[in-house]
Amino acid sequence: MNFLVKSAALLAFGTMACAAQAEAILAVGYLKQAVVAPAVLSNLDPVPETLGVDGARLGQADNQSSGRFLGHSYVLDVSEVDPGGDLLAAARTLLATSPYLILDASADDILRVADLPEAQDALIFNASAQETRLRDAECRRNLFHTLPSAAMRADALMQVLMAKRFSRLALVAGEHPADRAFADALRRSAAKFGLKITGEREWRFDADMRRNASQEVPLFTQDLPEHDVLLIADETNDFGRYIAYNTWLPRPVAGSEGMVPVAWSRVVEQWGAAQLQSRFVKLAGRDMKNRDYAAWAAMRVLGEALTRTGSTDPAQLRAYILSPEFELAGFKGRPMSFRHWNGQLRQPIPLVTDRAVVMQAPVEGFLHQRSELDTLGIDLPESRCTAFKE
Repeated sequence: MNFLVKSAALLAFGTMACAAQAEAILAVGYLKQAVVAPAVLSNLDPVPETLGVDGARLGQADNQSSGRFLGHSYVLDVSEVDPGGDLLAAARTLLATSPYLILDASADDILRVADLPEAQDALIFNASAQETRLRDAECRRNLFHTLPSAAMRADALMQVLMAKRFSRLALVAGEHPADRAFADALRRSAAKFGLKITGEREWRFDADMRRNASQEVPLFTQDLPEHDVLLIADETNDFGRYIAYNTWLPRPVAGSEGMVPVAWSRVVEQWGAAQLQSRFVKLAGRDMKNRDYAAWAAMRVLGEALTRTGSTDPAQLRAYILSPEFELAGFKGRPMSFRHWNGQLRQPIPLVTDRAVVMQAPVEGFLHQRSELDTLGIDLPESRCTAFKE
């Protein structure tokens, strides 16, 4: 008799578990706008076709690994729009099936999607655009950022330069809009931390630097005033590789080349990072890049929110994500959380070379009343974002 009772109980439990699994399904759309890459001097670093998408897929797998014990499952719907294609139509299609969307597009296209009527109650994650304006005056209530802003990267670099007592800086910037945006962030950050940019040059060469760098770069940098470090703003990976060891003055380079502030790098190995990287290599067959990390983090944010709340309602998940209780383990040594005033994910910024981590920001000694992570990027008192004010 007891055996029959136990069997019936186990059968009922199994039925309830299956029902729970059928109830908690979180679907996420991944929308990528393909672009024609600008011409660069070297093709040594091709952009992976699945850049970003592989990070989201790893995040889905990580969510699924823990979610199966709770009856949670995750669906990822990937859509790529050809250059010049109808991004808004693709966004509407994805939003019709899910209020959760990861975007890999330009800053202007991200704003266009966020402003769609169909997107007003959605949670959109920017995994590609570092422009600070998206976290500042042009922020949106439904837009969150898992990629560090240009301001965060620049502040991280300036903290390290201050720690190393490099106070005089020179700047070489490219002509691409992304180069100019990063150059602006570097100027702002230098002023913020009391460092001096003694001189600037704009890169306008169209010659083949693979043959001429040793002759052209010394002449190009000869007129720069005395400096300790040469900053490079070359976000398209065009000319920066030819600057190091060719400057008129023997100086280290940093910024887009040399010592680089990043969201992620294969050389980050502490805090379980090596295990994250190995899982990614197994999935994608290559190293994890910045956009991969940002897309992975977006998926994990949603997974963590569902795990803690048990809800797939976007309003409940948004409230939890912005609450003090939310934390994400990002394999960078500190719990990561969202800034409630602009939707930016707080996170440490590694400063890396091709082969090693130099330092990680925030650097010890840079204090903050809320979180040392808020010493990187737009802080609450200086924020012009009003969309997150309830």
